[in-house]
Formats: sequence, structure tokens, C-alpha cells
Amino acid sequence: MPRPYIFRLEENKVVARRVVEALNRRNLASLDELFAPDYVDHYHGLQGLEKYRQFLSVLLKAFPDWNETIEDIIAEGDEVWFRFRATATHTGEYRGYFPLSGKEITLVATGRKITPAGYVAYRMVDGKIVEGWEVSNLFDIYTQLGVIEPAEKARGLF
Repeated sequence: MPRPYIFRLEENKVVARRVVEALNRRNLASLDELFAPDYVDHYHGLQGLEKYRQFLSVLLKAFPDWNETIEDIIAEGDEVWFRFRATATHTGEYRGYFPLSGKEITLVATGRKITPAGYVAYRMVDGKIVEGWEVSNLFDIYTQLGVIEPAEKARGLF
């Protein structure tokens, strides 16, 4: 008789916290312990842990002081959800997706400090992350970087 699948809620939260810790410590090699090799990042459209690690390397070159904090975390079934806030200074070239244009852009260092925030969801199997989703406000990030300016009517909203 097969054993029923047991969800490891607290263990799954520990894995999510270890991802943030690895990012903050720039220890991307440790991601092998936390992610499945065929990890799928739905937010950035990446297939495979190595592609995700390359993305993080580019991010950390553009924002070398990136520091992320988990503000809330919950686990249910095979998923972990957390709300994060980060602080970072844009001191290196940044390549990223620009909202609504469907195009990638390259930004030279602006020296600006940013405070991105958002939500991450991970689906776990046997203690490893197999899928990830993120919700973050790219318009807010690009406004903080000075790439976009709010329209006159919206100035008071930012």
C-alpha cells in the first residue's frame, strides 16, 4: 500500500528562507541543494536552475548590495508563499524586461537606491523547489530608478 504524501510545511518554509539567505550571501552554488535541476521560473520565463542562477548573477552585478527580507511567510500543501522587501543600489549595468513594451532594456548604473517589494510562491516536491512565481511592481522599480516619470496627474500617488 503506497504511503500518502506528507506535506512538510515547516521544512518547506526553511527552504524558502534558505533561498533568500543564499541570495543575500551571494552563495548561488548552494541553490543546488534547494532547487530541482529542472526548476521552472514562471515570472522570468526561465527553464532550469542554471538559467535561473544566470539571471540572479546578472541581478547581483547590477545591484551588488541587494538584500532581501521575508516579511511574511505561509505554507499550505506543497506551496510556500512569502512577501518580501529588498533594498539595493544600482551600481552596475542592468538588463531587464520593460513592462508593456515587451522589450528588454539595458540601463547603465544610476547610483539610485531602490526598495523593491513583492510576493513569491514556490511549489515544492521532496524538499526541493520545482516551480516559482513572483509578483512585483516593475513600474515602481523603474520609477525608483528614474527610468519612468509618473504623469502630472499621478505625481501625488507615488
